Amino acid sequence: MIRAPAPRLVAFALACAALLAAQAALARVERYAVIAGNNAGLRGEVELRYAEADALKMHDVLVGLGGFSPANVTLLRGGNAEAMRRALISMNSRIRQDITGGGVEAVLVVYYSGHGDARALHLGNTLMDLPELEQLARGSAAHFRLVIVDACRSGALTRVKGGTAAPPLTIRTDARLAGEGVVFLTASSANEDAQESDALGGSFFTHYLASGLLGAADDDGNGVVTLDEAYRHVSEATIRATSRTLAGTQHPTFRYELRGQGKLALTALPASAAHRGTVELPAGRTYLLLEGGSHGPVVAEVAATDVSRRLSVKPGRYFVRGRGQDHLLEGEIAVEAGKAIRVEDAMLSRAEYARLVRKGQEGADATHGAQAGYRLRTAFHEGESPCHGVFAGYTLELRHLSVMPRLSACRGGFENDALRASRDQLDLEVRVAHAWDFPWVTLDVGVGLGAGLLRQEFETRGVAAPRTSFVGFLGSGLGLTVDLPSGFYLLGQVDAQTYFFQRARRGSGESGPVSAEFAVRPLAGLGKRF
Repeated sequence: MIRAPAPRLVAFALACAALLAAQAALARVERYAVIAGNNAGLRGEVELRYAEADALKMHDVLVGLGGFSPANVTLLRGGNAEAMRRALISMNSRIRQDITGGGVEAVLVVYYSGHGDARALHLGNTLMDLPELEQLARGSAAHFRLVIVDACRSGALTRVKGGTAAPPLTIRTDARLAGEGVVFLTASSANEDAQESDALGGSFFTHYLASGLLGAADDDGNGVVTLDEAYRHVSEATIRATSRTLAGTQHPTFRYELRGQGKLALTALPASAAHRGTVELPAGRTYLLLEGGSHGPVVAEVAATDVSRRLSVKPGRYFVRGRGQDHLLEGEIAVEAGKAIRVEDAMLSRAEYARLVRKGQEGADATHGAQAGYRLRTAFHEGESPCHGVFAGYTLELRHLSVMPRLSACRGGFENDALRASRDQLDLEVRVAHAWDFPWVTLDVGVGLGAGLLRQEFETRGVAAPRTSFVGFLGSGLGLTVDLPSGFYLLGQVDAQTYFFQRARRGSGESGPVSAEFAVRPLAGLGKRF
């Protein structure tokens, strides 16, 4: 016979269950990190420029927005393998001590930027085998462990045990951890190089990871950047940016082994805080945020999306650069602590890409486009009419010079009481110019060299047969362009030119000596940069 439990025993059991549930709900999350960067690798490896700076960048983001207490973060810059090994062992020991007794759930982030290969990290002339790194991460008592490696061929970490890329991660913790396990996130696959960018002042992978954690990856706009949002952002942005490099496309990879459901929150973006400010960037355009000025370090990058993005940054002055289809919008903003600033187009000045090429900015090497319009050449002799016509050309604009091949045609002539004749000119010219940009216009000085055909026909019968002659010319002059929206621009130019051609001998019609004639050639037209 089974006896029914006493009412007091049932009540006691329910109270215990409620207490345990309350304790679990009240468990606080402590976050720990070991962050390492090393510019130097093994002998013979080119020294990196930004690995140690990338480590500092990740440190600042995690401490500033990730809820990582500075006391719980170890930063190693330029250390060797033994220093990293000791740091991981010491952090694991501390985590084990802190969670003893319950009430604490731990998150451990391990980040490395530097040289490496499919077998080991290269910390100076020392090696840390990837299996050892993985073992130290797995051996941590932390409930959740995230290992991030920004190094060449680091994808070997995600390839072990048959790990393959899967759909975006779905792991979350808010007040408490809803899952346990380990995630490995690497900058490249097992046979790819991880790349740095001078323009970004860091590696592509860490640049986009840090940008994402500052708010660029906050897809749902809830003020929290989760691991799945961060991975999706860094993967898409790194693939897009490196697809244009000579080294080839770099594919970030991941592997995860988890228990439980939810999403891991990596950073929270406070709407107001005494030590942070918020920059809101509108949708539809890619933005760079640079610290201090146009030549300052890149703080964050936001891709063109259909929703606005909010970035949490330190107070100070920043330079905003928004990229449109054929122009940039640029300007400075001041971010105040505890306040938000929304960037509007009216706050920024417009800069056409051709101007950026001439300034050597944005990694832009050249811009090009077509142009066409009206041209005129003054008469060679008194009594002749000017030669009116059209031109069409293509312009290649480099940093210091612009090269403009143009094809043009015009018709002029002369007329008196005795006879009437027409003169057609068809020519090809190549002009080379150097330009100076001013707020509303661009002025240039150029020289040109060309050749063509002159054809003269007498409309008065019996005077002479039609005649075609070769003409060469050279000249120099001034040009002016005014930028318009959508890549269009107005152009004007005035050149002084000298033409060389053979004249016909009077009476015989035979070719005579080469004659040099002076003329002025103004033109005006419309251009479009592509």
